[in-house]
Amino acid sequence: MAVVGTQQKLTRLSAICLALPEAVFAVRGDHADFRVRKKVFAYFLNSHHGDGIVSVCVKSEHGENVDRADALPELYYLPAYIGCRGWFGMRLDGGSVNWKEVRNIVEQSYRLVAPKSLIGQLR
Repeated sequence: MAVVGTQQKLTRLSAICLALPEAVFAVRGDHADFRVRKKVFAYFLNSHHGDGIVSVCVKSEHGENVDRADALPELYYLPAYIGCRGWFGMRLDGGSVNWKEVRNIVEQSYRLVAPKSLIGQLR
């Protein structure tokens, strides 16, 4: 995938994540993370550990990560190191990206890590 396309995807993901209360963003090598009060709720991975995948990774309810990866392996996967801890990745490097779905999974992940006082501020 072209660097320009990858950067555009990061920009679009950033807009979704940073619209959430007290969300912050940091680039760390080949990935970026989005946090709320020091807790990560989303990662943007660009060929992390050389896997060739561009994705957004989010925290999920118990077992949801495995269910998604099993049901739609062309779209969802279990990322190295964090998949075993309840996270899943949504590929952004296929064809068209469903940004509504990206927004939904990011918000769901945010709700799992953010303090209740901030969750109450969501629409």
